[in-house]
Amino acid sequence: MKVAVIHNRDREGVINVFGPQNRERYNPKTVERVAAALEQGGHSVRVIDGNMHLVEQLRDFMPRVLEGQRPGMVFNMAYGIQGVSRYTHLPAILEMLGVPYVGSNPMAHGLALDKVIAKIVFRDAGLPTPGFWNFASADDRFDDLVFPVIVKPKMEAVSYGIRVVDNEPDLRDAVKHIIDEFQQHVLVEQFIPGREFAVGLLGNGPPEVLPLVEIDLEGDPNAIQTAGDKLRKPRPKICPAELPEEKAEEMRSLVRRAFQSLELFDFARVDLRMDAEGNLYILEINSMASLGLTGAYVHAAKTAGYTYESLINRILDVAAMRYFGQDYVAEVAEQAAESKTKPQKLSTRVRSYLRAQAPTIEDSVRHLVELRTPPDEVEWVNALGEWLTTQFTPLGFSVRSIPRVGVGNVLYFYNHDDDERDVLLLGHLDTPIPAGGYVPYREAGSRVYGTGAAENKGGIAVALAALRALRYARTVRRIRCGVLLTTDDTRNGAAGRGVVEELAARARYVIGLKAGNPDGGIVTSRAGRGTYRLTTIYPKKRSVTEAVVLAHLYRRAKTMEELSESDAGLHVAIRRLELDAPFGRAPEKADAVVSVRFKRVEDGERIEREIRALAAKRSAKGLRLRAVGQIRRPPLAETPKRRAFFEEIARVGERLHVPVSATHRWHSADICFVPEEVPAIDGMGPLGGGERTQDEYILRSSLVDRAALLAMVMHRCAKGDEG
Repeated sequence: MKVAVIHNRDREGVINVFGPQNRERYNPKTVERVAAALEQGGHSVRVIDGNMHLVEQLRDFMPRVLEGQRPGMVFNMAYGIQGVSRYTHLPAILEMLGVPYVGSNPMAHGLALDKVIAKIVFRDAGLPTPGFWNFASADDRFDDLVFPVIVKPKMEAVSYGIRVVDNEPDLRDAVKHIIDEFQQHVLVEQFIPGREFAVGLLGNGPPEVLPLVEIDLEGDPNAIQTAGDKLRKPRPKICPAELPEEKAEEMRSLVRRAFQSLELFDFARVDLRMDAEGNLYILEINSMASLGLTGAYVHAAKTAGYTYESLINRILDVAAMRYFGQDYVAEVAEQAAESKTKPQKLSTRVRSYLRAQAPTIEDSVRHLVELRTPPDEVEWVNALGEWLTTQFTPLGFSVRSIPRVGVGNVLYFYNHDDDERDVLLLGHLDTPIPAGGYVPYREAGSRVYGTGAAENKGGIAVALAALRALRYARTVRRIRCGVLLTTDDTRNGAAGRGVVEELAARARYVIGLKAGNPDGGIVTSRAGRGTYRLTTIYPKKRSVTEAVVLAHLYRRAKTMEELSESDAGLHVAIRRLELDAPFGRAPEKADAVVSVRFKRVEDGERIEREIRALAAKRSAKGLRLRAVGQIRRPPLAETPKRRAFFEEIARVGERLHVPVSATHRWHSADICFVPEEVPAIDGMGPLGGGERTQDEYILRSSLVDRAALLAMVMHRCAKGDEG
């Protein structure tokens, strides 16, 4: 199942300050630990920051159930960014989007977070809770108030602002301080000297009560847990708590009733005090119990026999059961059991590594985009090649530099000295600058923009990430891999054709690194390309006018366009018309450029003959055209071997929960030079679009997915590997 682990790391995109800023957030290491646990449970996991770009990232990652895909879930670790109702924000957004999630709904979170309202509910349900007063200002007065009291913000967690006072001046001072600092009402509660307990609950209807935890107050009945205790130096815990069974059962009954009174789901923690006479009092309930290793909840779960990994997966399971029923959970568990096979263990290690390295992968894309490589700037292209050499060499790759006049050096990286390769990755270094100029790298929500991001730079970053993940898994040396980066892709590949043909012929599989379609499209076929320049040949007496020349040139080119056969995948298009006509004289130059795209070589050859014949045909005024050009690239045809290769990739994608679909591209590329008998596909870079335009982009979320897919496909390409 796809699981998005959502937490709050920053406030990117927040428009204005709205209420108190959240001080409660998870340590990133804990978030990583939860994600890793879910991956060990066989799930496909992505960590997402719960900021303003959340919806876009979920849209990219979550399955489309209405389109027949299996449902996914969110593991909610987001305490919110700001405001007094911050626990409710993510669940409310998820309910609006129709995405199932772990934990309680917005109403229950709102009740639990508001300590005053929660205590009113407890009291009305007949549950024991200390007497309390709600202070809206330091001047409020209550005739029945009895000292000592404990003072705390009404809607905070982790014991922020908590203080015990035993006189009125200190009470007024504490209330004023909290209102000023936290911008909210203050709960003043009768202080209960005695022992303190934290009790975890797991599941629904009724929930499992985890072993009772006593907070070690070192024999001091007046001690309390402060925020510093919880965050910096947690107090020791006694688990299971030393209580008579009758008292322990009373406590278990109370926490179940408290959980149900607020209509909570899946997991929570109840905090209690017990006075010297053995009377129990419910202080509060945390509807988002901390999953940190030092917290009482995890401590209790480990005492109950859970490992951290089994606890996290159990929390997910009880939520999934609530949404989808027992049968679905059993099916997911069966798939998780199947994931214990060798290739799935490798995929788990690969995905875990890549997910942790997601910021580094984005940094690679940034650096590659910032290294501008226009085709005409040989020094810049070679500078990128030098930087890449420093990246591939530590991965165990040697490099062969192949000089090419005018276009920069072609680079070939290889990790074995054998002539044969299991897989050849094919990319390019040169990047055309779009009309309007170079676009610098920038992040905008779920997208990354920049010249070359989809064209070639993102694919190179994905390849590096995949190879690093395989090295981390100690598998890369088992794959005889080559990486060929050409330097004339944008010029029809004439200079690189020979080396592509030579190296591809010695590879079992060839994979192109250009961007895939946003829907997961992998390129299984590409059109061939022919380009022809039509130059006007004048009669000996150049008495023709500018209008006559232009009309003849246009009519001939337009006739060539009409040779297109859409059903057969054959397209002819006028790309350019040029006329140089000095004022008052016949044109000195009249040219046109016609481009041909075709799916079959024989169609390309036939159209070339017809173009030359049409060009040579004289007009009534004696005008004719000279056609100069040829087929620049053959098509990448979808052969049975290539189709089988794609279907294997689709199976790998299904296991990884990475969307994969087949697509055709009308633009040719260097992969078209791969011999027809070699299985080859393209578009294994990140998902994106808008190549060679000002709007070129890739989806940030696809970097990890496509790197994982590429790594596992490369693993499958290795000789003798049955996966």
